[in-house]
Order: sequence, then structure tokens, then C-alpha cells
Amino acid sequence: MSFDVLQDKIKAKRNPTVAGLDARVEYVPPFILKKYIDLHGQTLEAAAEAVLEFDKGLIDALADMVPAVKPQSAYFEMLGWRGMKALDEIIAYAKSKDLFVIADVKRGDIGTTAAAYSEAWLGTTQVGGVSHPVFDADCVTLNGYMGSDAVKPFLKDCTDWDKCAFVLAKTSNPSSMELQDIVAGDRLVYTVMGDLIQRWGKDTQGKYGYQALGAVVGATHPSVLKELRRRLDRVFFLVPGYGAQGGTAAAVQYAFDELGRGAIVNASRSIMCAWQKTGKNGEDYQEAARAAAEKMRDEIKQYVTIL
Repeated sequence: MSFDVLQDKIKAKRNPTVAGLDARVEYVPPFILKKYIDLHGQTLEAAAEAVLEFDKGLIDALADMVPAVKPQSAYFEMLGWRGMKALDEIIAYAKSKDLFVIADVKRGDIGTTAAAYSEAWLGTTQVGGVSHPVFDADCVTLNGYMGSDAVKPFLKDCTDWDKCAFVLAKTSNPSSMELQDIVAGDRLVYTVMGDLIQRWGKDTQGKYGYQALGAVVGATHPSVLKELRRRLDRVFFLVPGYGAQGGTAAAVQYAFDELGRGAIVNASRSIMCAWQKTGKNGEDYQEAARAAAEKMRDEIKQYVTIL
């Protein structure tokens, strides 16, 4: 299964982290943005091309060190079709560098709509007698709070195409408690969702024992990480919220099993925008991003040993 591929890459690089690619235009170093504004004016085309160069540069700087990248589709959608074209190129470029690609799309619809989303991001689109991969990500993020109807089409494509998916369980945002911490019988809602994720993904375990459906559990909730790690022994975790949102290495250690496996920790702004703290106007954005990613990896290594 695809989580086996991800775990193999984590072991090879001794680094359980994923670099988020959440490229708002204002995150792009000025010298890159200026080049494309000079070419195309202050247009969406200029912005998309600048984001594309920036993200490719980040991938070049990080590819030998991180096992995965996580482009967030919202930041590309806000640039229209040009942004989506850039996202398509970035996914292909990351895969050409042997990086695992988690498309952060958080889809959560049902029926044929969910199937269409899944075909676009994980599977193929049929045109006459030919099947075409579309975005061809290795993994997606999903919102399962509409129930299994929102997840089953993705699970089918996960098993058919050796892909995987992370389903929201306990998210890192402060207002998550408004729904996810509500008492439901003898459980909280996020534990209900965690149990569903494990149940939905049963019988899809790979060689490491993890199913094709993982769970999103925020780094800002260490006690929840500890609780859900004990409860969901077959579920791989995506742990957002490290760095800029306040998550720490001491907190995320609880996401991993006793062999240091079963989780990957995301940081986005703290890596992408590291150049903003160096005083060099972004000319060193690759070096700054790499230094921030190395710091994150080394901090986590103090608490987690990958076997």
C-alpha cells in the first residue's frame, strides 16, 4: 500500500516530516515576483508563474532531505486555471524528484461527486477507450464528517491504484473543539471519527501494518495524539500545526508508534517563509527553507527514533 511507500521514504531519509507548499503570492520572494510582473503585469498569470518557480525552487532545496511535500490546492485555486496548471506541474515535478505527494484538497462530498474528485486526484479519467491519470497525487486529505459516502470512492481508488488518504479526525485549529470535542455517548466526536477511519480502512493493511486510510491529528493537541495513537494502532497520522501554529517536537512524539513509525509531521509557513527572517530579501530562500527543514527534523529526532 501507498503508506508503505511513504514509510520507506521516511526510513531512508530518517526524517518523518513533510514540507507544505501553501504558496500565497506574498510568500514569494520579491525578486521572483518582480520578474514575472515585468513580463505579464500584475496579473494572475504573473502570480502563477512566480509561485511555480518558487515551489520548484523549494523542491530542489529539500528533495534530498524530506520524504514528501504537501501542496494545498486552495492557494492554487485562487489563481484560477493558471494556478491549477501550476499545481499540476508542481505535482509532476515533485514526483520526478522521487518525493511522495500529499494533495491537501480536503474533499468531502458524496456519491458520483466524490467519485469524480477521487478520479481527478488519485485515479484516472476515462476518455473513450483510454484512461488518463489527472493530477495523480500519491495521497489526498479528506473531510469524512459526511460519513462513509464521502470516503468510499477514495478508498476504492486507493486500493485500485496503490494510493492512500488522510481523513480529518482532530484538527489543529482552535475552533475544532466546537464540533470535534462534543460528547457523543461514551466518546468524543473526534474519537468516533478515529474509530470510523480505522473501521472503514480495515483489510487494507500494508507491510508496516497501516491501512490505506490515515487520520489528520493536529500537533497542537499532544494529549489527543497520545490517546489516538493508542486507540488507532493501524492508522497512519498526518500531523499539521508544527511551527507557525504552535506545535512542538515534544508534542508530536506521541503520534509515532514504538518503532518511530506511523506518522508524518507537516510544516508549511515556517519553511516556506523562512527567508523573511534572514534580512536578505529572499535571495537566499532555498538556503533558508533548507535550514528551517533541517532544524525541524533535528528537533523531532531528539524525541523520535525511526527503526
